[in-house]
Amino acid sequence: MVFSCTRCSRLTTFLLETKEHHPDYFCQPVPPFGDDNAQLLIVGLAPGMHGANRTGRPFTGDYAGILLYQTLHDFKFCNHSESINTKDGLLLQNVKITNAVKCLPPQNKPLPTEIKECNRYLAHEILDSHSLKVILALGKIAHDAVLTVFNEKKSVYPFKHGSVYQLKEKYTLISSYHCSRYNTQTNRLTKDMFYSIFKEINLLLDRRHEYK
Repeated sequence: MVFSCTRCSRLTTFLLETKEHHPDYFCQPVPPFGDDNAQLLIVGLAPGMHGANRTGRPFTGDYAGILLYQTLHDFKFCNHSESINTKDGLLLQNVKITNAVKCLPPQNKPLPTEIKECNRYLAHEILDSHSLKVILALGKIAHDAVLTVFNEKKSVYPFKHGSVYQLKEKYTLISSYHCSRYNTQTNRLTKDMFYSIFKEINLLLDRRHEYK
């Protein structure tokens, strides 16, 4: 169980230290959120200090989730345009959201060994699903983590915003810049760029009319 994982001593120690300073924060490995029968899996980097690490839900409670959940709502993957906390009534349909690393890393920078250690959980989320068709990787670390699940070479499938790759014939991997505060405020990732990604996802899932 990911909830009880203490394999990465640096992350475990950091969570304990963070809990001392923020006793009301979740400060545990953050589980995936969404539809267990989803055709779309969104993979981020790791929980944010005052976002998922606080609330216990991926991309919830900080800036990174603003564009993501607004887009999911506009494309009819969820019933609300905001993700505030685990009691806000938000429901996802045909999509699940997770992270390549389940625990909050210091300075939001997981070590390569920690990414590798946590890959077992991402592998379960991907390979144990009977419905999954499309994987959206937000950022290079998430992109590379998905490739690790399939034991694919990163040189053959390089990260690029808007890239579309077929993996093992069954899955399509689409990659995007991460919807972080820095990327959106510097226009490295714009709303139109992100919407274009989801329009491609709609085509792949035959959801051409699922957009308001």
